[in-house]
Amino acid sequence: MAEEIIVVQGTGTLKGEVRVSGAKNSALKLIAAALLGQGRCVLHNVPQISDIDVMSNVLRRLGATVERQDHTLVVDTAAVDSYETPYELVSKMRASISVLGPLIGRFGRAHVAMPGGCQIGARKIDMHLLGLEKLGVHFDVKHGDLVAVAENGLHGAYITLDFPSVGATENLLMASVVAEGETTIDNAAREPEIVDLCNMLNEMGANVVGGGSSTITVQGVPLNTMHPCEHTTVGDRIEAGTFLAGGALTGGPLTVKGIDPSFLRMAIVKLESLGCQVDTAADSITVSRTEPLRATDIQTLPHPGFPTDLQAQFMLLTSLAQGNSVITENVFENRFMFAAELMRMGADITIDDHHALVCGVSALQGAPVSSTDLRAGAALVLAGIVAEGETVVRGLEHIDRGYENYVGKLAALGASLERKTIG
Repeated sequence: MAEEIIVVQGTGTLKGEVRVSGAKNSALKLIAAALLGQGRCVLHNVPQISDIDVMSNVLRRLGATVERQDHTLVVDTAAVDSYETPYELVSKMRASISVLGPLIGRFGRAHVAMPGGCQIGARKIDMHLLGLEKLGVHFDVKHGDLVAVAENGLHGAYITLDFPSVGATENLLMASVVAEGETTIDNAAREPEIVDLCNMLNEMGANVVGGGSSTITVQGVPLNTMHPCEHTTVGDRIEAGTFLAGGALTGGPLTVKGIDPSFLRMAIVKLESLGCQVDTAADSITVSRTEPLRATDIQTLPHPGFPTDLQAQFMLLTSLAQGNSVITENVFENRFMFAAELMRMGADITIDDHHALVCGVSALQGAPVSSTDLRAGAALVLAGIVAEGETVVRGLEHIDRGYENYVGKLAALGASLERKTIG
């Protein structure tokens, strides 16, 4: 059976300029939000990645038309007449659970298959359901499907999340904008992608205040006052952080364009503590390094803390730093699967529960490795760029979920790598 691989020659070169795509984790939810517009939404700066294709197909199955023109997606939900999402699509990607909120908002009911996605932990959806129940939704699980019904309509409520879950905050936002009365979401997620969603919902006629803070207040409006809009997706901070890690790894200088530096404050702090120089402008970040990498400790936390989606890339940096670093993963329990692959390349890492002790080594060696999840796959390609000899990376379906033209962008920065089909 044919398989695609990336073959990387370790040249240690990455420098120049790269423009990031639109944020995967924002665009997916904006597509779901278009269900509330009941018409033709135009979304700009949408990345060309497989996760977007899956979400587009989810909406098509609901009755929408979704057309792509380069990086613009036209999503027309006027003819949506179904509130049931099929398992074969939802099982491919966890983010498809984000149609739950807008479907309930639009129809007062939803049948959504239980989600799938990366193997990086349980990531249960309890907080989504508990919050939606406070808005008047009743849930049953039948044959692997979540069956949601708001028999008496949606009503505002005061909701406190146990943890600032991005997915739960998004689903609650998309349901509450058409709930009767006021909804407060306390301990809400503060990610830039949440702000992007709040902005689009407001452009569609919603009344949302506080996006980006820990307390979001929503004044519900009638569904028939919601309308389509035209919206531009924010830049992808995780793609930006991945390229910045690559620049830090090889010394750069490497400039990432199309990103608001405020999205990556904690990552910038850690790059500086690793011994890098970081310069920011309104829409770009430049990293360079002339001294050896220094050990530093990192712990992942919800935004504005250090993002779990950059943990693998920074574990790679610490693996080549002088001294010992401790990385603590507080968000997803299986994110350290990447460490075993990096150790195949000569890294010295000891895992103890949700802590990783990384003892810096002088060099990595090329080896055959496999992506364990989306971000690990991207980090393994970077590892190959600085390793001695040749690295072969398998499991490209993970990388394709979140990085548009990853090989092409790295090649344009000077890396020696190619994508090929074998078998």
